[in-house]
Formats: sequence, structure tokens, C-alpha cells
Amino acid sequence: MHDASLEAHEHTEHAEHAAHAKDPFISQVSITIAVLAVVAAITGSLETFESGGAIIAANEAVLAQDKATDEWNFFQAKSLKKNMYVIAGDAGGPKADTYKAKAKEEGKGQDEAQDEAKKLEHERETALAVSARHEHRHHRLSIAATLLEMGIAISTIAIITRKRWPWVASGVLGLAGAAVALVAYLT
Repeated sequence: MHDASLEAHEHTEHAEHAAHAKDPFISQVSITIAVLAVVAAITGSLETFESGGAIIAANEAVLAQDKATDEWNFFQAKSLKKNMYVIAGDAGGPKADTYKAKAKEEGKGQDEAQDEAKKLEHERETALAVSARHEHRHHRLSIAATLLEMGIAISTIAIITRKRWPWVASGVLGLAGAAVALVAYLT
């Protein structure tokens, strides 16, 4: 498992060592690495948060569905009991009025169970939508973190080769990663 904050610290240390070389280009690249490492650490933390949020919301959806299923089962039991009392009441006899009253009572309980089941199904749908939003953000943040890590790696090539193009490329990748992370929360 990768620890974004530890990686950010390691990249910052490498940047400090490179800065001691007293080369302005190396110092600029080192600062770029440090900034990219911090942004990558933040993005990685947000990615973890969104992943956890997706899992929690999905679990809430499953729980709401289980409760809705229980309520629908209760609804069916009430329906069966109501129908049995209706049949018994329609058959006549000394307890016919009692059976008809019980049938009416079971019908009321049936309506309450149906309302509760529908409410729980709505909760399930809401939780699934929340989970999907978290998952969508998580995927975008994964892409952003990857772009930022690529920028860091390419920055080190600039230090080794002492060429500007890898440094510029790392800046472009870093900006793209930061933009993708920002877009994850704007859409």
C-alpha cells in the first residue's frame, strides 16, 4: 500500500538535497517536485476519502434494501392474514363481525408496511446515488494522482539530464493532474 504523505516527505527531502547543489535550474526543479509531491499527497488523501465514502454509501444501500425486503415480507404476511379473515368473515357464523374487523385491521397494517417499504427503497436509491458520486470522484482522483506522480518522476529526469523539456513536461502533467482533481469535485 502506498502512503502519499510519506512519499511527499521523501520527494521534499530529495528536493532539499538537490537544492544544496547551488544550481538555479536544479533548485527550480526541486521546488516543482516538492509542490507536485504535496498536491499528489492531498489528491491521494482525497482519493482514499472518496473510496471510503463509496463503500459506506453502498453498505447503507444494502442495509436499506434488506429492511425494505423485510417490510415487503411483512406486507405479504398482513395481506395473507387479511384475506384469511375476509374469507372467514364472508363465511358467516357467530364470529363473522370479529373476523371482518380483524381483516380491516390487517389491511391498515398492510398499508403501513407498504409505505415503510417504499420509504426504505427511496433511501436505498439515495444511498446508491451517493455511492456512485463518490466512486466517480475516486476514479478521477486516481487519474489525477497518476498524472501528478508521473510529473514527479519526469522532474527527476530533468535533474539527471539537466534539460528543460522534462521539467516543462512535468509541469504540464502536474497542472493536468491538479485540473482533473479539481474537476472531480466540480462535476
